[in-house]
Amino acid sequence: MSEARSHIPITHPLLRRIGLLADRAGISVYVVGGYVRDLLLGTEVQDIDILVMGDGIGFARRVAADLGIASVVAYDRFGTAMVPLAEGKLEFVGARKERYDEASRNPEVTPATLEEDLSRRDFTVNALAVSLNAGRLGELQDPHGGLEDLEARVLRTPLEPAQTFEDDPLRMMRAVRFASQLGFSVQPGVLRAVEDMKERIRIVSQERVSEELLKLLRSPKPSIGLQLMFQTGLLHLVFPEIAQMAGVDQRKDHHHKDVFRHTCTVVDNIAQTTDNVWLRFVALVHDIAKPRTKAYQEGAGWTFHGHEEIGARMMKKIFQRLRLPHGPLPYVEKLVRLHLRPMVLVDEIVTDSAVRRLMFEAGPDIDDLMKLCRADITSKNPALVARYLQNYDIVMEKIQEVEEKDRIRNWEPPVKGEEIMAACGIPPGRTVGLLKRAIEEAILDGRIPNEHDAALAYLHSIKSEILQKTHDL
Repeated sequence: MSEARSHIPITHPLLRRIGLLADRAGISVYVVGGYVRDLLLGTEVQDIDILVMGDGIGFARRVAADLGIASVVAYDRFGTAMVPLAEGKLEFVGARKERYDEASRNPEVTPATLEEDLSRRDFTVNALAVSLNAGRLGELQDPHGGLEDLEARVLRTPLEPAQTFEDDPLRMMRAVRFASQLGFSVQPGVLRAVEDMKERIRIVSQERVSEELLKLLRSPKPSIGLQLMFQTGLLHLVFPEIAQMAGVDQRKDHHHKDVFRHTCTVVDNIAQTTDNVWLRFVALVHDIAKPRTKAYQEGAGWTFHGHEEIGARMMKKIFQRLRLPHGPLPYVEKLVRLHLRPMVLVDEIVTDSAVRRLMFEAGPDIDDLMKLCRADITSKNPALVARYLQNYDIVMEKIQEVEEKDRIRNWEPPVKGEEIMAACGIPPGRTVGLLKRAIEEAILDGRIPNEHDAALAYLHSIKSEILQKTHDL
């Protein structure tokens, strides 16, 4: 390490304040890990990790009291605490060592020296510590050559990779995630250790593994990490349905492209247009049922009939297995189910009714669906790409034309259930839904405008027939 970089300027007023509080308490404290790494990379930093040589939770409470913050989230078992800030958070931890035994999903934590704490970090670029105490303010501790690795843009473990991953197998996921997030290469020995030890990922809680997967998807180029996961076999354990998309079959003159590689490209494409991690997740899973539906048809080549519907139906079990939050599930199911639909609207003879139905089904997510469709163009033929993009421009023009006339995008039924019950003199139940659906169908077919008075008049014209049918049933 060069002498010029043995000190890191600490200008953040909050860090200086923490240093003064530590001096008063007679405690040595350091800012560590991702904050130091990102500071040296010149990227925006909001979350700050503070290493305390002593009681991390006690010092966290002292800092929170000084800042007038009442809430401190403490994890006594691990000696860590989190103090929320207006933007970002402060995390405090006492210097520690941690390791997993053969079967445990939770690490065993014991106190450690500064050197021991830094050696048990995941990668050398995260094993950097900068003193906050006044007498040594800005002094950099870099016992494992992290600064050189940062400049070389390489991920290397402070200890032997096998030992680092033995202590915490989640670090295998962090290796591929950081490769995507930072654009760093991974040292070959580290990748070999991931390949050798991948089965150890099974002892880590699914929530922690899935959190790393979502962080990978939030990165600028997720394909880097996804391909490393496939290369090391980690993907086969974490998300086997995605790994199964790899491979190319050929019969006679017909071959289909590697669906996994195609998917990686789609995810990278969508990452350039949205920060919405669930739209990126849709890009990852939109073709997930292709291996299940792949068939060779004489004269037509390879087909994947129904893969969009089957893929949508797979999502619930996948969300359950990966312990993903339930909230985004309907959104993901919808976009997987609809991802082929916009292309059929290109034809000049497509009716307004077909456009209305797509807008009705996509609802407020129609723009996200079109982003997905554009990202799904992965041909290496520039003329073909241009033609597909132009086709989607045509679809958007049709959508805008229909929207201006019919206001379908953010659908609200023009006649509510309460009004249907009052007009027909019926209680809540299945018949109300049938009448509401009949009105929707009439609007989508273009038989009546999307307006209250027209819908109410239509209700009165059909209610006797539908009430009679339901009575006969």
